[in-house]
Amino acid sequence: MIFKEIKSFEEAEQYLYDMPRFTSKHTIKETRKFLEEMGSPDLSMKIIHVAGTNGKGSTCAYLDSVLREAGIHTGLFTSPHLVDVCERIKVDGKDISHEEFFEAFMEIYDRIDFDTLKKGGDAYHPTFFEYLFFMAMYVFKKAGVEWCILETGLGGLLDATNSIKTKEAAVITRIDLDHTEYLGNTKAEIAVQKAGIIAPGKPVVYSDYVPEASEAILKEAKRLKSGDCYAAGPSQIKVLTNLPEKVDFSLLDGYYKYVSLCLDTIAKYQAENALLAVKAIEAAHLTERITPSILRDGLYKCHWAGRMEEVLPDVFVDGAHNPDGIRAFLDTAKQQAGAGKAWLIFGVVGDKDHLSMIREIADSGLFEKIVITSLHSARGADPKKIAREFEEQLRKDEENILSVSADPEDALDMMLKERKKTAADGPAPRIYIAGSLYLVGEIKDICENNRIE
Repeated sequence: MIFKEIKSFEEAEQYLYDMPRFTSKHTIKETRKFLEEMGSPDLSMKIIHVAGTNGKGSTCAYLDSVLREAGIHTGLFTSPHLVDVCERIKVDGKDISHEEFFEAFMEIYDRIDFDTLKKGGDAYHPTFFEYLFFMAMYVFKKAGVEWCILETGLGGLLDATNSIKTKEAAVITRIDLDHTEYLGNTKAEIAVQKAGIIAPGKPVVYSDYVPEASEAILKEAKRLKSGDCYAAGPSQIKVLTNLPEKVDFSLLDGYYKYVSLCLDTIAKYQAENALLAVKAIEAAHLTERITPSILRDGLYKCHWAGRMEEVLPDVFVDGAHNPDGIRAFLDTAKQQAGAGKAWLIFGVVGDKDHLSMIREIADSGLFEKIVITSLHSARGADPKKIAREFEEQLRKDEENILSVSADPEDALDMMLKERKKTAADGPAPRIYIAGSLYLVGEIKDICENNRIE
């Protein structure tokens, strides 16, 4: 760790990036002690805590949007960010400014015992994620938020966010095999880790789409003496249709009964995350403040970047980065593409189960062109290795659809130029980008900064 005077947002951001992303160095007890030394900002607000493998960020975003629609002053902490680190901390739906970020950074920085650390002594220094979590708590307390939607980083039981002393509800989204080196090798084992956010006497909302995960969550809820358990399963989504660029469905809920809802997205899988948000509202006893009309408007107005998001005409990015996420992505892409052509840019983190993701993509038969690209991250997989794995899964007559472009900007530029050439032959193909949220962030940055003609 480099100890130096931090004078700007840019220096603060770089200081954070120089830290390790994942570590088990600090216990929840140690993290809680630092939070208490900050004055226990978590006790100044009501918190809904969200864990899970897929859909955490979307569920948080839907919750935040509905609460804001009801006039509730909210704070939202999520990860990762796509383009700007300030995306991780939002007050009333808006990213904090660089100035607010720097102020919060220094609030934490000035509490670190650097004198002891310089001498090689044992003093608490937050990890990357812990630091951002503390910053969020500082920002939310200063802003006087009433309700905080708090997303875990990795896991749940040992996650830094689980150092909060109390919460109004725990929400566990769909479970899949991800981060197995940290969380376990089965969905049940991973579910136990995610269920670590369950608090005694407090309600639990859980995705009831994966039976072995549901069983593990309910066992943990009983062991931890939770409050009521609210299942969010497929039987509660009664109708699911895709309007042009929308998802329209009817939802069956214990409080709202049958309610018709519409989401401003093409991503079918978001109906499940909206259901979790509705169940969380019920579990947290917010239904008196949130009428069906507020619920409809809040869900429809929600926009969560990087989830089947159209970044250029007929160019869509999706943050699917594990097998279950890829299946959900493909389900929407198939319905959207119909009889039309579809092309894919794919990049993935090396420690993910990319072989299972590749099999799903190859078996779908959806894409006429696939370009494998790399990530500007040390964790990115070698695109040539990923291409070889694709070749093993594709039929011999399909191998000509595959190519490699090491730079994401070059990959997108190449596809856009090729698509332009095909315009005279019929409808232009839709281009999809998936495999990693890091890749989504890079593509969004390219598009938002007009680096593609």
